[in-house]
Amino acid sequence: MKTILVIDDEKDLIKLVDHNLSRDGYLVLGASDGIQGLATAKKQKPDIVLLDIMLPGIDGLDVCKKLKSDADTAHIPVIMLTARAQETDKVLGLELGADDYITKPFSPRELAARVKAVLRRFEAVGKNEILKTCGLIIDYAGRAVLCNGRKIELTNTEFNLLWHLANRPGRVVTRDDLISAGRGDDAVVIDRTIDVHIASLRKKLGRNKNIVETVRGVGYKFNDGL
Repeated sequence: MKTILVIDDEKDLIKLVDHNLSRDGYLVLGASDGIQGLATAKKQKPDIVLLDIMLPGIDGLDVCKKLKSDADTAHIPVIMLTARAQETDKVLGLELGADDYITKPFSPRELAARVKAVLRRFEAVGKNEILKTCGLIIDYAGRAVLCNGRKIELTNTEFNLLWHLANRPGRVVTRDDLISAGRGDDAVVIDRTIDVHIASLRKKLGRNKNIVETVRGVGYKFNDGL
């Protein structure tokens, strides 16, 4: 049984998520603030976290940052929940390592679809593989990357994009394919933010940044000829 941790100060929302997703076979845990949420995530190791931005005390963005910087919880996918619709909030959440984003109010059906999409990516075929190419060692199971012998810290989205591209060397990968590989099914949001993830990934790759090549008007490709 997959476990979902909902970190939100709205108890009615936690009950709503529990009511709807428990019917799909999920075990739903709740936390009403950031401190409790971090403690629960570290102790229970849920399969996915639904995280509200507007939390008392430690806000959701800080919680996301702490989750992604802790070795015990960095592997757990995070879907941000918020009443904010501004694109800047969405981009900031993604840059901190969030794997998807959903704006309140949302339908139970939409939430269930997002949860399934994110979990599906983390259960991808080939997750036990280690890929060595262009000075990179990419460990799917460990969600770890070495670049010229140096460990680099990637968000889950950045890791997914790199893994997807590196497994298709020399091939142009369309934006639609990267949308699916990088986050989920919300093409409108991702299409406006995918370049942010790629830019961040390139920066972290340092002198290897040119292995991720832009193909204007189409997408990107992994250039293993460098």
